[in-house]
Amino acid sequence: MIKLGVNTVLYKPYTLREAVENLSKIGYDGFEISAIKGMCEHLDLDNWKDQKNEIKELCDEFGMEILASEVASSDPERLRLAFEAAKEIGIPVINIGPTGRSNAEGDLEACIETMKSLAELAESYEVTLCMKAHVGAAVYNTETTLKLIEAFKNPYFGIDMDPSHIFRAGEEPENALASVLPAMKHIHIRDCPHRLQNPGLPLQQTCGTGIINLEGYVGEMVKQGYSGPVDLEVIGPDLSLADCNIVAAQTYGYLNALLRSLGARGPRA
Repeated sequence: MIKLGVNTVLYKPYTLREAVENLSKIGYDGFEISAIKGMCEHLDLDNWKDQKNEIKELCDEFGMEILASEVASSDPERLRLAFEAAKEIGIPVINIGPTGRSNAEGDLEACIETMKSLAELAESYEVTLCMKAHVGAAVYNTETTLKLIEAFKNPYFGIDMDPSHIFRAGEEPENALASVLPAMKHIHIRDCPHRLQNPGLPLQQTCGTGIINLEGYVGEMVKQGYSGPVDLEVIGPDLSLADCNIVAAQTYGYLNALLRSLGARGPRA
């Protein structure tokens, strides 16, 4: 069964307890705990040992899994803290973005070397590091993603296949998925109202409300045999708690219905 979660950055004005409790009520299997410095640190990597028991107790209380954590930094020392926390708390995937700039001379090669080094660091903690193509960065589309995949192999490194970035690179994500699927270990998902650099306002990122062919993407995802976590990632201005829940609930209803129709999820327990 494909597991559905939400990156807690959606709930950045609120406590981790508020986020986890509301996501549990909506029906999600788990959550991606945000550790994005300067944006949302539900996991404070500088003080993770003080949070460890509280986080585990929240998971037990609400019957929720931690599916991943987004760190969004390639700083080795910050990632070392993330891997230490992940190993101790039980977080299977750490998500980051690429370095460099799109089509800048030498930036893709430098990004590949950075990811190779960070993958080795992740391996030393037996935690999976995932990186996604990102608008404006050195790895930004399927072509550059495949160059990264082909450059080195490490069982503790994978691709976070976010259809919104591939879509904004001018591609159709449902057509791009099959070529990168062997390396995919996580999916960030959201919708977009356009192909511009930004993904739109938070409510416009609700799955099923934009112009990405997410039905086709999810269908291809299931057809190709992907079985990892799928986490909604919504960024932008702070929302009211009610609006956070609207985005999360509408997305859950949309994705859960699609996956159930494809035999990739069962009825809610």
